[in-house]
Amino acid sequence: MKESNIHEPWLVDVPLDWVSSRIKNVALLSPGCSGKNPTQHELCTVLPMELLSDNGTMDTSNIQSYEDVFSGLTIFEAGDVLFAKITPCMENGKGAYVEALSTRYAFGSTEYHVLRPLHKVQGKFLYYYTKNSVFREYAAENMTGAAGQKRVSSRFLKETRLFLPPLPEQVRIAAYLDASCAAIDAAVNAKKKQLEALIEMKKETLHRAFNHAEWPVERVKDLAIKIGSGVTPDGGSAGYLDEGIPLLRSQNVHFDGLRLDDVAFIAPETHREMRNSQLKPHDVLLNITGASIGRCTYVPDDFGEGNVNQHVCIIRPGHRLHYRFLAEYLSSPMGQGQIMSTFTGASRQGLSHKDLGLIRIPAPSIETQCEVVASLNTAEEQRSKLFSNIESQIATLIDYRKSLIHECVTGQRRISEADVAKVERTLEQAAGLPQQ
Repeated sequence: MKESNIHEPWLVDVPLDWVSSRIKNVALLSPGCSGKNPTQHELCTVLPMELLSDNGTMDTSNIQSYEDVFSGLTIFEAGDVLFAKITPCMENGKGAYVEALSTRYAFGSTEYHVLRPLHKVQGKFLYYYTKNSVFREYAAENMTGAAGQKRVSSRFLKETRLFLPPLPEQVRIAAYLDASCAAIDAAVNAKKKQLEALIEMKKETLHRAFNHAEWPVERVKDLAIKIGSGVTPDGGSAGYLDEGIPLLRSQNVHFDGLRLDDVAFIAPETHREMRNSQLKPHDVLLNITGASIGRCTYVPDDFGEGNVNQHVCIIRPGHRLHYRFLAEYLSSPMGQGQIMSTFTGASRQGLSHKDLGLIRIPAPSIETQCEVVASLNTAEEQRSKLFSNIESQIATLIDYRKSLIHECVTGQRRISEADVAKVERTLEQAAGLPQQ
């Protein structure tokens, strides 16, 4: 029992018994206070954008006196629906149904649309309707404004067409999605904990690999033939090109390798002038300033020509030091401990080349170093396979959550009381709660 050709770009079919309307007919947009305005000393909840998640949760612990609340913020209250209107928050799914508040009123980002449901729509159902990823894709296509500051307009939201089932069915759909999404989110969180465990496992593997008291210890400067970094070319970022010779910056250097999706380029002649910062295969790269200080990797064989700027240090190992052995040691808890202690003990602006040269590293024979690297390679291949598999499972769960919401709020999946009872029972069993 479907009705097709409903003339809504983001919908194909809806059940025949669902009623066509528009958001402006079932909810107030930017409604303000439902009662008296807050008094000067009244406590209010403050919810900036960073405290609103993309899965419907929000941190409402930030309480301030009304006189201390920044003027111009968007007011809302319990029972309202929040919809982030600015890119990329809107596309990322930021929004919430305000189930309850510890204060009468709350104030949030000016980048929220606030919807106050009227008697025709249940609040949680309206939230899931606006949460629908297919609808959000349609909203993204209709954003207005300049790049980077695009927004979903009030007019677009008001005129959005929606199809409403009877209120009892809205309640069932919302309850079903509440329980289903909670189960999916629990599964995602469990998978994320597995990823965290794998990260800790790698740290432990590195610790064991280098924890050999019998190995001699030497300073980096005595085993390296170069310790140095580059400069930002004349003109700064304005001098970067769309193509040319890569100029690696701190955002390109990660523990798991080079990331080149945000690489800057310089002209070949600039590359030739920056002789001291030219890269060679097997150079070890270490971030020496900023929030990513200590992050390191190495230059692979097939990288080609390149340079670094002043935020990345090149450590070029000599013949007695294997480049992978050095990179892995500097990434290990022991290596990172030395880097951070050197950083906190020296200039807060970053690590100097002299600081780095004084770092002490184990220096077994080059044959032993190669054996350590081979062993770490094997362990990392196994860990990477597990990591990728878990990440794929998380992506599948997130995609299923999106498709489930879309199917339920558009009537492609009809929800009965039995469906609600079943999913709630499954959720209780997973949480270890006593059955009703």
